[in-house]
Amino acid sequence: MPQAIQLEPVTHVAINVAWVVGAVAVAYGLGMALSWLLQRIHGRSAVVDDIEELTRRPLRATLMVIAAKTAVHHTSDPSSVWREGIDHALVIALMATNTWLVASLILVVERRAIASFAGGDKAMTDADRHRRKVRTQITVLRRLVVALVVVFGLASVLMTFPAFTNIGKTLFASAGVFSVVAGLAAQTSLGAAFAGIQISFSDAIRVGDVVVVEGEWGRIEEITLTYVVVHIWDERRLVLPCTYFIKTPFQNWTRNATALLGTVQLDVDFTVPLEAMRAELDRLLRADELWDGRAGVLQVIDAVDGSVRVRILVSAADAGALFDLRCHVREGMVTWLQRTQPGALLRHRLEHATARTADTVRPHVGAGQPRADSGLFTGSPGAEERGRAFEGPDSADDEDRADGREFAHARSRGE
Repeated sequence: MPQAIQLEPVTHVAINVAWVVGAVAVAYGLGMALSWLLQRIHGRSAVVDDIEELTRRPLRATLMVIAAKTAVHHTSDPSSVWREGIDHALVIALMATNTWLVASLILVVERRAIASFAGGDKAMTDADRHRRKVRTQITVLRRLVVALVVVFGLASVLMTFPAFTNIGKTLFASAGVFSVVAGLAAQTSLGAAFAGIQISFSDAIRVGDVVVVEGEWGRIEEITLTYVVVHIWDERRLVLPCTYFIKTPFQNWTRNATALLGTVQLDVDFTVPLEAMRAELDRLLRADELWDGRAGVLQVIDAVDGSVRVRILVSAADAGALFDLRCHVREGMVTWLQRTQPGALLRHRLEHATARTADTVRPHVGAGQPRADSGLFTGSPGAEERGRAFEGPDSADDEDRADGREFAHARSRGE
């Protein structure tokens, strides 16, 4: 008889577990059937396709938790010791799966919005500024909404614990503590999130923009609520906080247009034939498909230290084409100089000077011959007159000094 009394609760628990497992299996089968049904109509509706792909697992998980909760509610004794803990765990699981399901539905909305307003999965070029702008804003909005859904879901889970509810009421009842918490959050997490939103909707940068940050040239690969990923040209990734693009100046090469100008500089000898060099530049540009025809200029920008500095200005449709075009022009001009103008290559000259006589080095200036002044404001009547223009107000001492200078000049002239 005692053994029967001990076996009865064990049997009852086993039956409850069997009911729960059966209910979960049925719910999982229902989820699979629903997915199969949606796959049968695949291709007829893009929305249905996205729902089937993105909500398959969270929907099955939600159905399974609901089935388990229903089975426990109808088969177990409400007065059981373990009933309260199981119910609490199932409530938390249901909140988690519902949050997962809502976040997946937000992903469906994001994909449909991008397909409708940003060209979908089509490859974007630098010229697709509007599409890149819309895609950036939709992506940031999706991340923001998903973050809010997760926060509310976590808050709902925590509110199921009585201890947290009491602590929350105590904390938020104090206005001072609430102000401190809000201020700290605004300076850290919320500040970064607001910076990400500001970047997205101010159109300062977009996904796909070519930028120069921290001395690195790359393309914006991802914009989140807290950081921005820049894909550097050499395959590195530069991760910067969103606040960086709010507080620090940076270059955006595709802000309004993708076409750019670039320069190539060469130091050549003074004997270089500039007109022939311009003709060769024109030939190189016309033969290169990367040149967009907007600019092709050769100018001498400096001529010092025994060399002539030539700057070549070219244009291309985007940053990548411009980089390669500059390399092509530089290589072509160097090859042309080597082949046709070897004398125009930069060289350094040395001159061996012979000994010179004193008269050669410092020629004698005869009487009555003009001589260059040695000072700008002193040493000659003209220099003294220029100097008086910068003197202060006239005074008795100034007049005396002026008379003394005039007397000295007169004596030097023999008057």
